Amino acid sequence: METIKEVWEQANGRMQKVIEVAKKDFAAIRTGRANPAILDRVTVECYGSMMPLNQVANISAPEPRMLMVQPWDKSILASVERAILKADLGLNPTNDGNVIRLVIPQLTEERRRELVKLLKKDAEEKRVAIRNIRRDANDTIKKLEKDSVITEDESKKGLDDIQKLTDKYIAEIDKLTANKEQEIMEV
Repeated sequence: METIKEVWEQANGRMQKVIEVAKKDFAAIRTGRANPAILDRVTVECYGSMMPLNQVANISAPEPRMLMVQPWDKSILASVERAILKADLGLNPTNDGNVIRLVIPQLTEERRRELVKLLKKDAEEKRVAIRNIRRDANDTIKKLEKDSVITEDESKKGLDDIQKLTDKYIAEIDKLTANKEQEIMEV
């Protein structure tokens, strides 16, 4: 039978994973600056299978508004270029035979607002995921109390601790969202 501490630790671990996913997802949202993370979701067809771009090429940001993709094997240059175009990132790759350059265009005010809207929708999904973890943990604690494994006081304290944990992670999501929104909106 689980203890309140185990329930709390399990909820904490699951909520931490939501934060990690949020950080990854937020990093992939394109801003006016070059960030290699925007290419994280790009997969390239090479050697008979689909592989993540960062496993077949070196990605760097030599300038604030440019990304450079240098495949380790020059023979897959065309495949990499096609994959970037297919990823629909709004970027036009320039292939010089050795590397692919991606100039990050300046975002329009309208596009910035769209990105912020997408960011907020994504952030709300992460908050819902955290609340779902809280609900699961609370249900487990209530079941422990119902089965007389813990006392009513222990149950109340456990539910309180889970709520504090939830508040902490929701605040972290809000902070990440605010930082990314500021990054998107700065010209």
